[in-house]
Amino acid sequence: MLHKQHGRTYYLATRLLPAWKRRHVHALYGFTRYADEIVDRTEDLPAEMRAERLNEWSARFVAGLRGERVDDPLLPAVLHTIAVFDLDVDDFDTFLRCMAMDLTITSYDTYDDLLGYMDGSAAVIGTMMLPILGSSDPAAAREPARQLGLAFQLTNFIRDVAEDLERGRVYLPREDLDRFGLTPSDLRPGNPKIKPLIAYEVERARGHYRLAAPGIPLLEPASQACMRTAFLLYGGILNQVEAADHDVFARRATVPNSRRAAVAMRSLLTRPGTPVTA
Repeated sequence: MLHKQHGRTYYLATRLLPAWKRRHVHALYGFTRYADEIVDRTEDLPAEMRAERLNEWSARFVAGLRGERVDDPLLPAVLHTIAVFDLDVDDFDTFLRCMAMDLTITSYDTYDDLLGYMDGSAAVIGTMMLPILGSSDPAAAREPARQLGLAFQLTNFIRDVAEDLERGRVYLPREDLDRFGLTPSDLRPGNPKIKPLIAYEVERARGHYRLAAPGIPLLEPASQACMRTAFLLYGGILNQVEAADHDVFARRATVPNSRRAAVAMRSLLTRPGTPVTA
């Protein structure tokens, strides 16, 4: 239910997975989403209190990894998934550390700095997912899986500039703002000078999609329709940003429902192994 409410695009894609895989994907989503909720949906609390809540929840998770009984509505499911697929627990530790960064870090000077954050908040989710999705060549599929996580998150950052500003955060690197003669205070509705910046970030995101594309045909056939759909629908958000003339303040870029359904159906009918185009 958490996945359906908060991750509509990805939830639609997961409907194309076999049921036994789907429940494990939902378990991972619940884990990552709840950690994000602790950080982002409790702005009325001081950062110190939010950090304490995240630390307490992380400690329960670690206790569960040790085999201790945990009293939590979400953790048993993800602990089961970790055990079933022998997932790398270091990925989860990296993810939780990056969630804690959002409590104290509100901007990034360079794209390399931002990539350091995205490595733990997005790329590791790709490597968490890969054993569940399955692959004919896991070693070759690993980097594309990481790149897809980066592509998805950068797409979110582009789409959600206004929402992130309300939380006091700017995920577009300061060096990129400098490149286009902007400051964070210039990121405001009605300022046309931000459009070249957004166009630049859209092309950067597409670069991650191109690096991710070769990994989808390497997945198990039963998983390809799901990830093909997610790939195309998240990439479609960038198309919607472009259609709005790169104005990310006018409205939140979304793919129309009719388009979402058509993409899902076409992906379901596509022969496994068919390349996907960024």
